[in-house]
Amino acid sequence: MTHARTRTPEVTAVTVPVEAGELFCESAGEGPTVVLLHGGMLDLHMWNEQFLRLAGLGHRVIRYDARGHGRSSTVAGDYAHHDDLRALLTHLDVPRATLVGLSLGARTAIDAALAHPDSVSALILASPGVSGRPFADPHVAHHTAQQMAAVGDPDGGAQRFVEHFLRMWVDGPRREASEVDPRLRERMRASASANVLRHAHGLGAGMPREVGAADRLATIGVPTLVLDGDLDSSDISSNAGVIARAVPGARRQRLASAAHMVNLESTAAFNRAVASFLASAARH
Repeated sequence: MTHARTRTPEVTAVTVPVEAGELFCESAGEGPTVVLLHGGMLDLHMWNEQFLRLAGLGHRVIRYDARGHGRSSTVAGDYAHHDDLRALLTHLDVPRATLVGLSLGARTAIDAALAHPDSVSALILASPGVSGRPFADPHVAHHTAQQMAAVGDPDGGAQRFVEHFLRMWVDGPRREASEVDPRLRERMRASASANVLRHAHGLGAGMPREVGAADRLATIGVPTLVLDGDLDSSDISSNAGVIARAVPGARRQRLASAAHMVNLESTAAFNRAVASFLASAARH
């Protein structure tokens, strides 16, 4: 008895022009479009466990490095991530897409759904940020202050900056670094360190323009799934709850034994939730 091999979807890489810069982008597969939006300090490779898998399930999947990240342009002035996304979709001839975002990516997805609702068909918001909602968790406040103190210090400042990023957004407030999978931690360290090395000169060069989504969530009119980890900061848990209550019909799923990087710590459960939601959205 022979078994047919599953063909790996072909990946196409392009550079997309946006206002005062360009975005590095990869796409694979055919079908309804899904866009993967990475977290802050990271790049498109944080979606390695989802990118080709979703393409193999009958979707055109796009992932890209946001401005100031990865192989995209360094920040050189004020900018809007949601406008960059709209420009990318227009350039790639995508009229509407499901947006899957984690952290900063979820924040961008929400802003896009409000600023450009005709471009968004559904939202999957993982460990979500929400523009207009401040951070209040003491753990986040402490490590943010330590990051700011490290900026510009030539004696190991970059390494300390990245380490405090890991403490905030990989370890989380309920674990020590030694309790986290060292492979995940080093993968995130390598990504964040590369980002700092490439884009450090853009720090302070411009400010993000956002829509102030916190008071407008109830106007979002597309199917929405919220995913968050039970070991993440209280800020993210609060954001997830607010979105689930405010967005009409939104559904929230908490993933056990995961902090901020839910797609990498609870990969199987995350993938099942995303695939189920996309299949359900396609039926309606």
